[in-house]
Formats: sequence, structure tokens, C-alpha cells
Amino acid sequence: MEPLLRVGTRGSKLALVQTEWVVKALKERYRNLRVETVVIRTLGDIIADRPLREVSGKGFFIKEIEAALLRGEIDLAVHSLKDMPSELPDGLTVVALCNRIEPRDVLVVRGWKGDARDWQEVVAQLPVNARVGTSSLRRQAQLKHAFPHWQLCELRGNVDTRLRKLDEGQYDAIVVAAAGLMRLGVQERIACFLPADLCCPAAGQGALAVEARTNDADTLFFLHPLDELPVRVEVEAERAATQELGAGCHAAVGALARLTRSTLSLWVAAAEPDGSKVWRHFAQTTLPDDQAEWLEIARGLGRKAARNLARGRRNV
Repeated sequence: MEPLLRVGTRGSKLALVQTEWVVKALKERYRNLRVETVVIRTLGDIIADRPLREVSGKGFFIKEIEAALLRGEIDLAVHSLKDMPSELPDGLTVVALCNRIEPRDVLVVRGWKGDARDWQEVVAQLPVNARVGTSSLRRQAQLKHAFPHWQLCELRGNVDTRLRKLDEGQYDAIVVAAAGLMRLGVQERIACFLPADLCCPAAGQGALAVEARTNDADTLFFLHPLDELPVRVEVEAERAATQELGAGCHAAVGALARLTRSTLSLWVAAAEPDGSKVWRHFAQTTLPDDQAEWLEIARGLGRKAARNLARGRRNV
């Protein structure tokens, strides 16, 4: 009988689209492989009416899925990497980091459909005291600093729910990850992309993480080819920076790395929760021909950038 892999995922439309990408990649590589999708409801799905900072801890959107993985009820799990804490439960590993698309945050404006414009042009069209929705402390802190007259409002729910609340007039605009809109095929809702030196995204944003048990050799064999070195290099730099700064998933810290040929660039930002101060640091390095060294260099760049940013904070 053909081998069977059971993949666990949240039940949102976006989570299912992400999982389908992994399923398709596996089936294209292993023609005789059977893959079954198992939908698991997480605490983040159940508690959808309270601000994240009040109810969430590490693994808010993945804990129940990881528990099923450890119990052997599923063989692998697909997550948005930005939802994952830096430390995994014993016995689990991220086998593949893959399919990273646009990592930046975007502004979605009520009534806007069409091509994305320059962010300054879009912001100029909003009311001075615009009601802008987002659930992220990181986004709120950076946007409060840049636009102190905006009313930053809590916004929970999946992508469809957030867009519906915007269209109903509850907000003038919302800030979300570009990747979610693009994966769902509604990128025409993007009014503008927010640059990293305005709103630095969460570490790992836009990337998929495929998780499995460390002792499940058969599943690891199937999943290893999905890992993408450029994605892992960028993510390792970003997560090393946020770990050095002591940031959890919902802290007011962001990091964005870009690998272009052999040049690795990294933006790091940290903000006071009330937006009163924001510290930023940019770092860059050239990677050697030997790709075996890339991951350690990326981590080193992340740690160094974080230390330089922290030094700047102490000197203020």
C-alpha cells in the first residue's frame, strides 16, 4: 500500500491554502504518496474576541496541533512561521522552511481596489484621526510612533473577517501581512506596502514552517527536500535578532532579512509599546561561496544587529 502522511492544520481558509501548497509539493515529488489533511481547532481560533496581548502565550495558534503531533495523531503540521515560538517542545523539529512570499505588512483601505501605490500617497488620503485596525502590538507601537493622530484599534479574526469588518465601516484602514492576502488571491485589496523602516514585520513573516517529530525518520525523509536554503537563511537572521532582544511572538520587535544573490541585508526594529520611541538598525553582509557557512553567518548577523540596536536604546 502507498505510504500515508497525515498533515495537521488550522481550519481557516488561509491555513488550508498554505497546507494545500505543502500537500501539492509532496505529491509532485512523490507520485505514490497519499496525504490526508486533518483540521485541528486551536486556542487562537476559540478565543477570537479578545486582544491577543491579553490571552496569548507562546504557541497560541499551534499548541493543540503540536500536541496532536506528539500523540502521533498526525505526522506533520503546517504553520505560518511567524506564529511559532523560537523554542519547540521536546521531540519536535521544523523540517522545512519554504514558500516565503512577500514578508512586509500592508495597509488595506476601505473602498480601495486596484494597484498598490506609494505609502505616503495612500496615507495622505486617510483622515488625520483615521481608525486603523490591527491585533499586533508590534504594528501598533510602530504606527503610533509614525502616525500619533491615528486611532489604533484592536482587530481579530481571520483574513476574511478582517476585510469584512473594514468593509462594514468599523475601520478606515487595517494593517495585515501581505502574504495572507496574496495567498488568498485578494492582493488587489492592498493599497500600499509598508517599508521596513516604517513598520518592520514579524520575524519569519510570509514563510511556511513544516513541523514533524524528530524520531519519525520516514516523515523526515519525505519532508527534507521541501526545505529552501534562501528562506532558512533569511529566517535564521531574523529570529536570531529577535531572540537576542528577548522578544516573544507578540512583542513590539520586528526583523526583516533579504537575501539577494550573495548579499544578506537585515532590518531590525524595537518600539516602546506606547509608540513613544522606536529604535532601528540596518546590517548587511556578503556571504561566501561555501553555502555550508551561510546559516551560521546569518545567525551571527542577527545577533550583532540586535546588540547594536540594544546599545542604541541604552544610550538614549
